Amino acid sequence: MTDAVIEPRLSDATLRDSAHMAGVEFGPQDAATIAELLVKTGIELVEVGMISGPKSKDADLILATHEAIGPERSMSLVVVRDRQQVATALDEAERLGVRHIMYSIPTSAEHAQLKLGSPSAKFVEVLARSAITQAKERGFHVTFSGEDGARTPRERLVPYVASGFEAGADRFRLAETVAYLSPWQMESVIGDLTAIDGSEIEIHSHNMLGMAVANSLAAVRAGAQWISATVGGIGERGGNAPLAELLMALRIVHGDTRFDLSHLTELSRVALHGAGLGTAFQSGPTSPHAFAYELPGQLTNPEAYETLPAETVGNTRELLVRTRLTPALVRWALLDSGLTVDVDSFTTWLIDHQLENGRHLLDRDGIRKAAVDFQSR
Repeated sequence: MTDAVIEPRLSDATLRDSAHMAGVEFGPQDAATIAELLVKTGIELVEVGMISGPKSKDADLILATHEAIGPERSMSLVVVRDRQQVATALDEAERLGVRHIMYSIPTSAEHAQLKLGSPSAKFVEVLARSAITQAKERGFHVTFSGEDGARTPRERLVPYVASGFEAGADRFRLAETVAYLSPWQMESVIGDLTAIDGSEIEIHSHNMLGMAVANSLAAVRAGAQWISATVGGIGERGGNAPLAELLMALRIVHGDTRFDLSHLTELSRVALHGAGLGTAFQSGPTSPHAFAYELPGQLTNPEAYETLPAETVGNTRELLVRTRLTPALVRWALLDSGLTVDVDSFTTWLIDHQLENGRHLLDRDGIRKAAVDFQSR
């Protein structure tokens, strides 16, 4: 026996969330193939790439996705740090032909302090309103997020979301950046947001607690109109809501037959191969990728991104990276190593070396060994 039919709209973040997962780098052909299969499956929107300013590293992925399915079916994430940075990022989005953007804006006090330099709820609201206004004036369709939204108190989150819609945003995405909520708690949180006049709400859940699909369905039960998933559940911090399981649940539990499930196995094969994950991805806290990072902020402040420390389940925290190297990441890797190099020059050299030698995975020891090689040139 099934519950009443529900019909959420689906977006897929495989080419954005997992492309920024430690050590995962999709190529343009991967992007095109994955995007085409997602559209054939019935996914409405394909999220691809991250834009923070000029010369986006994800430009090739974004352009390949646009070529495959059109910019109308694509969405790219735009990082928000301050008004001027937003302006230059929107310039880049326009250059790439992006029409639908999603702003990444931290809403919890902890993440706002780390990324914006202020925990002030008012500051976050003002920044979001400014960013949304700038984008709407340029004609973008705007989704704005609540990064770490699941841990953001109601009295802080609801005014933020209401303010964003008042500024003209088209949709709000609640990001369960740190897996935190049970399905019944998710219903309550989403219910507060869907009660806002004119709101259109999306859920983006991570799977560290194994409840990403359940939380996504609970969000829809509470009125959310969109679910964000990834192929195979691949992604940062224990993975995301896995697309195949989600679509199976929609069909079996809710009798939703809108989606063509016949492409799911091929989608998983292509995505896992492109991600370098073999034939399967293990989600949850015991995966080798659960506590792997390639962003220095995550390595420096892991407690802001982890539901529980890696040691709780006998896992370890790792640095894994291919070519997405930055001076800040290299500086972190060399900390306390006794190695002295010009970090900027070494980073450029190491990126070139990675590109020339097959983009193999680097951990902290690998970066340190490369620094010794760099010194002895």
